[in-house]
Amino acid sequence: MNYLHDTLQEEILTTIRKVYDNNWFIMGNELELFEKEYAEYCGTKYCIGVGNGLEALNLILRGYGIGQGDEVIIPANTFIATALAVNYSGAKPVLVDTDINTYNIDTSLIREKITPRTKAIIAVHLYGRPADMNSINKIADEYGLKVIEDAAQAHNATYFGKKAGSLGHAAGFSFYPTKNLGALGDAGAITTNDEDLYRKVRMLRNYGSEIKYIHEYKGYNSRLDELQAAILRVKLKYLDQWTNERNRIAEYYISNIVKQKVILPTISKDIRNVWHIFPVLCEERDEMQKKLLERGIATAIHYPTPIHLQKAYADLGYRKGDFPCAERIASTELSLPLWQGMKEDEIEKVVDTISSI
Repeated sequence: MNYLHDTLQEEILTTIRKVYDNNWFIMGNELELFEKEYAEYCGTKYCIGVGNGLEALNLILRGYGIGQGDEVIIPANTFIATALAVNYSGAKPVLVDTDINTYNIDTSLIREKITPRTKAIIAVHLYGRPADMNSINKIADEYGLKVIEDAAQAHNATYFGKKAGSLGHAAGFSFYPTKNLGALGDAGAITTNDEDLYRKVRMLRNYGSEIKYIHEYKGYNSRLDELQAAILRVKLKYLDQWTNERNRIAEYYISNIVKQKVILPTISKDIRNVWHIFPVLCEERDEMQKKLLERGIATAIHYPTPIHLQKAYADLGYRKGDFPCAERIASTELSLPLWQGMKEDEIEKVVDTISSI
């Protein structure tokens, strides 16, 4: 992140000064321009800037009238925000286990979780890899369900030539500072081709109002502010370049890391993974992490406790063993260093060190 912001420092500070001088900080020209540019980038008709990625998903659910008594299918292996968005709408999250090869939802297990109360499937593009959208959309069509993309980690990812954000009925993005496209604070957006959803969510994010003091819905205060929109406009120009760089590093890892040491992520010619995270599976994960740190290589774990084993979700009644693939990933996943601006010797050090352990 320091490299990225050092490189863009002059552009970003100039942009911040411009917003400051305009003296308009909420719902202004920068937001309108970013919404137009990001919709075009994702290949959708509409984009709505909102407060963060969690609120993006919640607003989509609310926009589709999903709430009390309804169920929404989500993968068992995801960040907790996916489940929280369902709860905030009043609906119940129903978990489906993970495909151990992709770390995304196992589409072969979705049908058995569908009930008359099921209203939507949230397809999470975890770590930057698009979910199996053809299978998900086919199932959704059969049962009349909405398909919502959780694209919080998948900016610029593609699936059979189409970008994340344009693969379902609507998509929620996060622009948290560490994302591939990150703001300098919390920020999010919704993309969609659904005009009715677009008009409703634009009001829901702004107290349920389109005309000041006239409220059609019990809405929220969830607006992408001018400063963050302006910063995102600067960064969006470089996202293709950054994605290519992340893919180059990932390809080097996949080609050179000794496969007996870790299980590497799979790749597919039909998708472009944007590698928000480069995850490997390692049975001796904690020992591997410790030895890498001793050699000056910091790693991370995403996510050590799956949702169904979190205290916050004890009310769902799941137990250990209910989602074996998600549990295996949680206990063995290790995220290797990968960022734009990573130097060649740093990349080679990761490969060589794993091979030597």
